[in-house]
Amino acid sequence: MDHGHPMREFMGMTFNLSNIMMLLITCIIVFLIGIMATRNLQVKPTGMQNFFEWIMDFVKGIIKSNMDWKTGGRFHILGITLILFLFVSNVLGLPLAVIVDNELWWKSPTADPMITMTLAAMVIILTHYYGIKMKGIGGYGKDFLKPLPFLFLLNIIAEFASTLTLGLRLYGNIYAGEVLIALIAGLGASSIFGFIGAIVPGVAWMGFSIFVGGIQSFIFVMLTMVYMTNKVRMD
Repeated sequence: MDHGHPMREFMGMTFNLSNIMMLLITCIIVFLIGIMATRNLQVKPTGMQNFFEWIMDFVKGIIKSNMDWKTGGRFHILGITLILFLFVSNVLGLPLAVIVDNELWWKSPTADPMITMTLAAMVIILTHYYGIKMKGIGGYGKDFLKPLPFLFLLNIIAEFASTLTLGLRLYGNIYAGEVLIALIAGLGASSIFGFIGAIVPGVAWMGFSIFVGGIQSFIFVMLTMVYMTNKVRMD
């Protein structure tokens, strides 16, 4: 793990080309999943359409567990997009890591804290947007004075804490998984005996990491809907 990152400067700004590339690949994969699932719609779904409809029902269940469908239905597409994007992002770096000139190019986007914290910030900002849109500035502002007015500052701090926990939880789990996979791969490359000894734990951890990637996607979407519910519900 002693590699660097492909950082490049452009117009006075520094970009991580690996993050840009992996995010683009993730978006393309999610887009292709959507295309394949909807190009030949049937009354009795099969294949990718069946999988996509299962995802839709799964996300719908998450939303309905937090708010009524009349209010939460508008967040259905958001939840579907998030859960697909996050799962693909979480597992992209599991099969391999590509290092060129000691720079890591291929990895899971969510193994970078800048990506997960940006996603978390976008979600929190979106909850504020819908809170103001549905309640008005005055009605929404009163929520920060509940349950008692003097807790206003505590409620503000809670917003920053929500952003941190949402982003860092995702980053920590995905990054730790990739570190362990890299260690197992290093053991396998050390010798023929190391390779043999690394096969079983490598395959087992790979499967577990896919499971963790799915669970973390679910948790992120669930918390997104919990935060959204807290902002848009009418007390």
